[in-house]
Amino acid sequence: MQNLITSNLGLLIFKSQLMFSIVQQDHLTVKSELSLLNQVQEWFEQFCLQHLSQLGWSKTQLDRLNLALAEGFTNAVRHAHHALPPETTIEINIYLWIDRLEIRIWDYGKPFNPDAIAEPEPGTLQVGGYGWFLLRRLADRVVYERGADGRNCLLIVKYSVEAQK
Repeated sequence: MQNLITSNLGLLIFKSQLMFSIVQQDHLTVKSELSLLNQVQEWFEQFCLQHLSQLGWSKTQLDRLNLALAEGFTNAVRHAHHALPPETTIEINIYLWIDRLEIRIWDYGKPFNPDAIAEPEPGTLQVGGYGWFLLRRLADRVVYERGADGRNCLLIVKYSVEAQK
């Protein structure tokens, strides 16, 4: 019995270490120009083809993540950087963990409160607010944080199908 407990504890420690290990990561820095959205999405698709497809991520999951990335990037350009020169950069980091994919979009805009964005009422039309609503529907977790360096970080997290079982 003691060996079984020790063995299960060892397996648990090993599994928890795997959950905290980054399998792959990549980084892209682009200017604040909507015309660069295709470049951002192609970069993301290449990353997915190289790493996620082999781990059993579905095309639907990858398409949802690509749309979430597009929404986060365009929000940074249109809203966070609207008063800044187009040369102002946006940094995008991708972290692939065993159980999830994280996308971090860093911008230099003013801080904002995402809780102040009213969710659209079903059956009504409003100007704005759909992007944040869409992001929360496409990802498993969406977090906005203001960094100590004065940048904004939009964190988009999607868990693998295996992690959700």
